Amino acid sequence: MKFFKRFTLTILLISTLSIIGYAQNSTSTDDLQFTEIKMDAPDSSIQKAEPSVQSVASVKTTKQNKVALTKTKKEEQKTLWGIFLAGFIGGLAALLMPCIFPMLPLTVSYFTKGSAKSSAFRRAALYGFFIILIYVVLGLLVTVIFGADALNSLSTNGIFNFLFFILLVVFAASFLGAFEITLPSSWVNKMDANSDKGGLAGLFFMAGTLALVSFSCTGPIIGTLLVQAATTGALLGPAVGMFAFSLALAIPFALFALFPSAMNKLPKSGGWLNSVKVVLGFLELAFALKFLSNVDLAYHWEWFDRELFLALWIIIFGLMGIYLLGKLKFSHDSPLAFIPVPRLFMAIVILAFTIYLIPGMWGAPLKSVSAFLPPQDTQDFDLYTASITGGNNNQSTQTHKYADKFHAPLKLNAYFDYQEGIEQAKKLNKPVLIDFTGHACVNCRKMEATVWPDKEVYKMINQDYILIQLYVDDKSELAPEDVVTTPEGKKLNTIGKKWSDLQARKFQSNSQPFYVLLDPKDETIIVAPQGADYEVANYKKFLESGLTAFK
Repeated sequence: MKFFKRFTLTILLISTLSIIGYAQNSTSTDDLQFTEIKMDAPDSSIQKAEPSVQSVASVKTTKQNKVALTKTKKEEQKTLWGIFLAGFIGGLAALLMPCIFPMLPLTVSYFTKGSAKSSAFRRAALYGFFIILIYVVLGLLVTVIFGADALNSLSTNGIFNFLFFILLVVFAASFLGAFEITLPSSWVNKMDANSDKGGLAGLFFMAGTLALVSFSCTGPIIGTLLVQAATTGALLGPAVGMFAFSLALAIPFALFALFPSAMNKLPKSGGWLNSVKVVLGFLELAFALKFLSNVDLAYHWEWFDRELFLALWIIIFGLMGIYLLGKLKFSHDSPLAFIPVPRLFMAIVILAFTIYLIPGMWGAPLKSVSAFLPPQDTQDFDLYTASITGGNNNQSTQTHKYADKFHAPLKLNAYFDYQEGIEQAKKLNKPVLIDFTGHACVNCRKMEATVWPDKEVYKMINQDYILIQLYVDDKSELAPEDVVTTPEGKKLNTIGKKWSDLQARKFQSNSQPFYVLLDPKDETIIVAPQGADYEVANYKKFLESGLTAFK
């Protein structure tokens, strides 16, 4: 039974990576002021095709943009739930760390010794409440110090992404045993001395002592969670993440104080705790590469392509599987006399995942992890895209604006400038599909890898629509004649800022992906815009309704 519990919690540990990635919804507002948005005001980022629009069309557009704004709010709520889930699983993982797990029975015995069950539970509940309070305040401090606008821009800022990459590599090295991240001993001693006080103050300082003493184990988990929560752009993200993390930490103390006999069923401390820590170190190292990829894409360095990313992941997860089999040891590992069955099952899962990644070196879409990988178009040797396009290159021989910087997925003939795409749609009398996307947008990559390759969806995008892809987080400088000045007097001097402003001002949205279907004649919305939807049938219906409305 205890092996089953250990195995289950370790599986949850690995799931954290996927859940955090699912929660990350790339946003980029670049300090926009939303108080000035007016739907019928002149657009600062584009030229209007018509000096006036029919009132009926204007009313329709306004209603549909309100629907889009409502959808954006729902997506933000989904993001917060994703952060909560990631934080809770991170808290469960922290319980298995060598710095916390051995303290669980000692702390609970302190509450139950010589006390009635109701009194022990009350004290343990207060202790748990103070743990939650300390971590939530930490999350709120991140928001207060950086501010809402700064949090929104973190996911696309090259310097921050590179610093996050370095930070996660440091965390990984710490978990792998290179060193320990600890706080000054004087802080711990002062907090511990105050914990001897009775009453509420003593319980508060006990909770503070746990937070400080366990920092070498929880610090990397908290750091990773705060990074991810901040880069989603959700204002309450860091606080929600810390609340979930601390809730997972606090619940066991209260429950075991209420049912102290259950403590006997817990597995004994030992070398397996360090193994959990090492596995998490491998995961931190793998996750760090995503931030490095974001920087490479946003600044068009074009050296950290899909093959290199996959090669590193194959090595990292392969080594993790070998470690679980006991064939790779670190200096702080205990001798492994035999391989427990749960550990063997974990090794099988990890090594199977490693083998699953290998075909990606030749272009396999790897849909289950496509959100984390660099775009398919960065693949040098790609057998998969040719199978979708039938070996034909759909991209126009005509050079589109910014085509030297961007490449459409699946070799679609996309435009990367709003006005150029609108003009082409007018000539061909086709509706427009605008894809507001981003280099750091994991949901965008997932849509391109799981939904767009569907034969009917691909055919509609390729033949029935004019596709305009606008990257809201690109850092390329605009030519002087393309620089836009907003009504507030702010100069938009990069490609990303220009399209981010267009999305927020014209469509009242700042989340990606964001799909807009337009009639190019008057640039009015023909179907309510939508975000990521991984159900192929729903996205197909969305495109079909646009064609029907256009005709």
